[in-house]
This record gives sequence, structure tokens and C-alpha cells, in this order.
Amino acid sequence: MTNAILVLFGSFAVMMALGVPIAFAIGIAAAATFLLFMGFDQSMFIVAQQMASGLDSFTLLAIPFFILAGNIMNRGGIAARLIDLAKVLAGRLPGSLAHVNIIANMLFGSISGSAVASAAAVGGVMAPVQKREGYDPAFSTAVNVASCPTGLLIPPSTTLIVYSLITGGTSIGALFLAGYLPGILMGLSLMVVAGIIAKRRGYPVSERPTFVQVRSAVMRAILPLGLIVIIMGGIIGGVFTATEASAIAVVYALFLALVWYREIGIRDLPGILIESAVTTTIVLLMIGCSIAMSRVMAFGDIPSTISGFMLGLSDNPYFIMLAIVAVLLVIGTFMDMTPALLIFTPIFMPVVQNIGIDPVHFGIIMTINLCIGICTPPVGSALFVGCSISGVSIAKVLRPLIPFYLVLVALVMVVTFVPEISLFLPRLILGYGG
Repeated sequence: MTNAILVLFGSFAVMMALGVPIAFAIGIAAAATFLLFMGFDQSMFIVAQQMASGLDSFTLLAIPFFILAGNIMNRGGIAARLIDLAKVLAGRLPGSLAHVNIIANMLFGSISGSAVASAAAVGGVMAPVQKREGYDPAFSTAVNVASCPTGLLIPPSTTLIVYSLITGGTSIGALFLAGYLPGILMGLSLMVVAGIIAKRRGYPVSERPTFVQVRSAVMRAILPLGLIVIIMGGIIGGVFTATEASAIAVVYALFLALVWYREIGIRDLPGILIESAVTTTIVLLMIGCSIAMSRVMAFGDIPSTISGFMLGLSDNPYFIMLAIVAVLLVIGTFMDMTPALLIFTPIFMPVVQNIGIDPVHFGIIMTINLCIGICTPPVGSALFVGCSISGVSIAKVLRPLIPFYLVLVALVMVVTFVPEISLFLPRLILGYGG
């Protein structure tokens, strides 16, 4: 048992240190561990079989469809319309453009389902505007980077779909609803920090919008926001599944970008499809390899071994959850969200089940923890994209990011130890009793 743990995580750590792509590192580590129990041919066969059978899932079809819908929205001029809406919502607050950035990321991220796409689309529009208004570019970049992951909590979220698959069918509808309040609290917390800093620095307040401007902004944004209403209304109402909702999202996004707004043409579609296919391939390869790793962990009884070790440290559930949160915060700094979710969910799930943590609540805990990781060095994808869009070096952005990191960690603690924040909406709307 100890040998299996050493081989699995040791070989994975070595390959990560050598710069092996993470999907291949996961798959090779799983194959190497299987060699402890059986011959080479059988090990390779089981790894391949697990990858193929694990990807043979109707639920997984939602991932490429949501990725495609997000890319269409990203290229279809949706970000500018949502930014205009954010301006009328936050225009009179201190440091109004910082608040506009945060709200726009919440809105666009919830539609695209991608923190990186949100950082690029919203940051690309907001960075030059904030610079002209006298905002420190490092502060503006920090605001954009810290707020772009909010859309990973506010549905539709491919991250929560992956979590549902790993945990053997945790309700996607319940997970989607559970993400709303934490996602909104995340945005509001960042707005408080940004407002305090903006007030101290004397950043300007925008002019009060006229009724005509408010009406125009709302009308311009109402169709993009309608996507959320259609998806969540259909899932909650039982009209269609999350997978069917993802296909509807593609059709709706195509209609808006291609027919209604005409921001893209037929000639743009091959590029969007190729970009979506590449992203989907990367995600599904990681999922397939991670399923093989989960199989070898189950074969070697690794999750229950780690669970027994952690439960043996203390019988206090608060201490155990603090330990899990600390591990997830560290993991998030050097591993992207999807592989971290795929690897560590099967490890921690037996632990949290033993101490009575609801699986929907734990899905939100894992997601919000790992959201912080994509904003931090050394491998934070949102951090790199946000800095490249604004043209500010990572070294200059890290210091302005510190207050946002602190409030995000505080929010993680609140969400972890106040389960009603996550479970209130699923219980109220779905009668969830998990």
C-alpha cells in the first residue's frame, strides 16, 4: 500500500518537475503504479481501457458544448455589452471602473464558463479605459485577475460538471445552484477591497447615468444574460439535462453572434471550432488519464489509506477541514484547476464523507479553493493572461494582489464552515436533502 502511494505520487511529482505535460504525467504515473500489481501488457491494457470507458459518458458531452458556446460569446462582442451594463450598475461607486471590471467578469464569466476567457475579454476592454482615467495599471490588472474566476462558481460551470462526474453523479442542478451565493459573495468581497483602495487613492467616480443610458445598457445586455435564464430555468424545471442545455447554449450563442449582432461571420466559425476542439481535447485527455489514476488509487486502496491517516490525526471535523483547505490552497498554486479536481476529489471524498460533509457543499469548497490557485504564481493561468493583456509584469501585479488574496482566503473559510451559503438555494428551489 505504501509502495503504491510512493510510486504514484513520486513519479507524478518527478514528471511535473521535468515539465512533462500534466495529462501525460497523470497517465504515466497511473501506468507505473499498475506495474506493482500486474505485468506490463495487462497494465497498459487496463490504463487504456479505463481512459476509453471513463470518457464514454453522456454527461461529458456538456464540456465541449459549453466550451464552444463560451468561445462564440467571447468572439461575438458579448463582453462590451456586459461592460456597458456593469457601468450603469457600479458607475457611482468609488473607483467605479474597478467595480465595473469585477461585475463584468462575474457576468461574462458566468456565460463563458472560463476564467481565462473572461480575463482576456473584459481585461482587453477595461485596461486602456482605466489607464486613461488615471488608474494604476498594476492595480487594474490585479482587479481583473482576482475577479475573473468568479464565473467558475456562477453557473453554467464546466468545473462543477467535472466534479459531478468524478463523484459518481452528484446533482448538477444542485451544484449549479450552490455556486450562486459563493460566486456573488466572491465578487462583492473583491468590490469592497477595490472600493477601499480606490477611495484612498482618490480614483474618479463616473457620472450618474441617464435613464436613456440605463435603458440602452439593459437592452443591449438582456439577450446575452438570457442564456443563463434559459440554461438554469431548463435544468431546474426539468425541461432538459445539463448536457442538452449545453447544446442549446451553442445554438443560442450562434444566433446572437452570427445573426442578431453579426459580430462574427461564417468565415470565423472554422477558427472558433478549431480553438474549441483543441481546448476540449486537452480537458478530455486530462479527464481520461485522471480516471485511470482514480482506478489505480481504488485498486491500491489509496483513498481509504489516506482517509484513515487524516481521520487518525484528529476526530475534530473542523481541524480536518482546515487541513484539507490548506492542502487545496497549496495545490492550487502549482496545478491547474481541472487536474487538481480530478486527482484530489477521489482522495478527499472518503474523508469528508466520514465527517458528514455534504458532497454538493464540498464541490463548492474545492472549486472556490482552486479558483485562488489560477490567480497565483507559478502556474496561475488567469494571472499570466491578465498580465499579458494589460502589458504589466507579474512582479508588479503581485503586491496589489495581496489584499485580494487575503479576502479570498477569508471567504474560503466562511464558505467552508457555513454550509448554508452553498446549500441554501439547492434546498429552497430543488428541495435538496443530500
